[in-house]
Amino acid sequence: MTQENDLRIVSLLPSATEIVAVLGLTEKLVGVSHECDYPPEVKNLPICTEARLNSAKPSVEIDADVADLIAQALSIYQIKTETIEQLKPTHIITQDQCDVCAVSFGDVEKAVDELTQSNPKVISLQPNLLTEVWADIKRVGRSLNVESQPVLKQLQARIDACTNKTKVLSEVSLPSVVALEWIDPLMASGNWIPEMIKLAGGKTEFGLVGEHSPYLEWENLVKADPEVIIIMPCGFDLQRTRQEIQALTEKAEWSNLQAVKNKQVYLTDGNAYFNRPGPRLGDSLEILAEILHPDLFSFGYEGTAWERLQK
Repeated sequence: MTQENDLRIVSLLPSATEIVAVLGLTEKLVGVSHECDYPPEVKNLPICTEARLNSAKPSVEIDADVADLIAQALSIYQIKTETIEQLKPTHIITQDQCDVCAVSFGDVEKAVDELTQSNPKVISLQPNLLTEVWADIKRVGRSLNVESQPVLKQLQARIDACTNKTKVLSEVSLPSVVALEWIDPLMASGNWIPEMIKLAGGKTEFGLVGEHSPYLEWENLVKADPEVIIIMPCGFDLQRTRQEIQALTEKAEWSNLQAVKNKQVYLTDGNAYFNRPGPRLGDSLEILAEILHPDLFSFGYEGTAWERLQK
């Protein structure tokens, strides 16, 4: 077993980087993905991946580019094998949950086989539920020989602080919610998000617990006419989400939705919170709780992690 002093960790996805950090091992990170940006000190580490996509393009063009790469059986992301070779990691943390989210597990295995200076242990994460995210934190801790229980205990306490209030709410007090993971084309949020909406005191429309995010027809959103719409585009921060929202607000039926009329449309920093299956899902639950039930919760995220759409 590798001793803590000897650890050299390469993380190939942002959520894994945050897991390593919350376990107290930030200083043991020697390389990260091009998308890893939290905690801030990891931004100075060597970058071990790159994207074939131009993320500055509009949502609809990004979606088309992803579909084109998949149709060609090409990876969306590339591993910088030479960089990893130089870093001589003892562990590489990757994922096998979503090929659109980070480098594929197969590409990581291929890169490891090509290494000659090290023989790192590969830890692959594949969470679809909140409990599986917590299990991944425990598994990473065990693989790196550090204690995870204090972190998990604190996260559970934050969940309990929310659910102790929401579980006693009457059925009529639970608003219907549509969470959107992509704007153009529309995609409803899946995986752990429907579960979190329920914990926060809402009733989710579309998206199934533990299932990948589905495409959503505009007509079906209009028909559902939810009380609350929460927009959390994958990979977009709050500023970028503001830029992309025009694709929705220009639709003819937009102004007729009850969520729009009642100013119950919310923009969020999906990139920092909801899209990353790591410890900041605790923050994400608190964000949902204070959006859905501001009379019960005020955690102070408004203005930085979320804002009300005023249009």
